[in-house]
Amino acid sequence: MIIAAIIGIIILTILIVWVIDKFVPKKLKPVINLVLWALIIFLGYITFMSVYKEIQFNQLKVERYKVVIDRLVDIRDSQIAYKEVKGEYAGSFDKLIDFVENDSIPITQRRDSTVLDEERTKAFGGVETFKTITLIDTLNYWNVKDSIFKGDSRYKNMADVGVGKPGAKFTLKAGKLEEIPVFEASVDKAIVLDGQEKYLIEKEKQAVSIAGVKGESVKIGSMEEVNTSGNWGKDLSTKE
Repeated sequence: MIIAAIIGIIILTILIVWVIDKFVPKKLKPVINLVLWALIIFLGYITFMSVYKEIQFNQLKVERYKVVIDRLVDIRDSQIAYKEVKGEYAGSFDKLIDFVENDSIPITQRRDSTVLDEERTKAFGGVETFKTITLIDTLNYWNVKDSIFKGDSRYKNMADVGVGKPGAKFTLKAGKLEEIPVFEASVDKAIVLDGQEKYLIEKEKQAVSIAGVKGESVKIGSMEEVNTSGNWGKDLSTKE
């Protein structure tokens, strides 16, 4: 789009110069030249600002995305711990924050043990047959907020987007997909990029590049597939 505009300006300028040279009387040429130079400067300024605004927008969106993504990673880590203890994902931030504040994660140890296989022993006419089973021992418990957040209290504001539209909250969903627990936390890009040019926001919402954030929202997890990943490139998160 920008390249096409620059090419158009160059062609228009050449055309204007040709028209002046061929058809404008010599007495009027100085005046026309002044107007032409003013037009060239004006068009050059518009072109420069269109490029500069996009550069500024790209810098700002990366800064805002990093804040949002780090918060989504906190939500994902908390949800995984919640599922480990509860067997499902939390469907609201109240439940998730209360879990982080008050619950603990068991520290377990897996070990193999050999025991008598009674059915096979009976089937073999009393000949003792053994089988190996895996035992899980609970050794201790870790407080969730200390284990995940290392004493930081940022989990209390887990629902807040933190940038863009003031007071904006993430959308949190949880449920089951063919009996398998799933969750999704998301926020619309328009909220994250609030205050920027609308055409730039709309262009960003159409992004499909694997290096950026794909789609119309910034999200982690999915209600349509078993997935706890985010929809962004690896360079956007400081925690992954």
